[in-house]
Amino acid sequence: MGSKSHKEGSNLSKSALDRQVQGNHYKNFKIQPIEFITANKLSFIQGNIIKYICRYDKKNGKKDIDKVIHYCELLKELE
Repeated sequence: MGSKSHKEGSNLSKSALDRQVQGNHYKNFKIQPIEFITANKLSFIQGNIIKYICRYDKKNGKKDIDKVIHYCELLKELE
């Protein structure tokens, strides 16, 4: 479908799931959060909850937990 580039010697030759911009806190999971989120047709808010809880201990620690709490509060209010 065009997700792979034919430029040799560049990161563009990899699938988007095989590379990550700024870090590797998602791509080292057996199932990346984006794969889980899209496969289960989760909403934007649900997806962010999954994303931040999966990465909190690898990236921003308590800040990411605060984001999870905030998105849970939004979920309660908006859905």
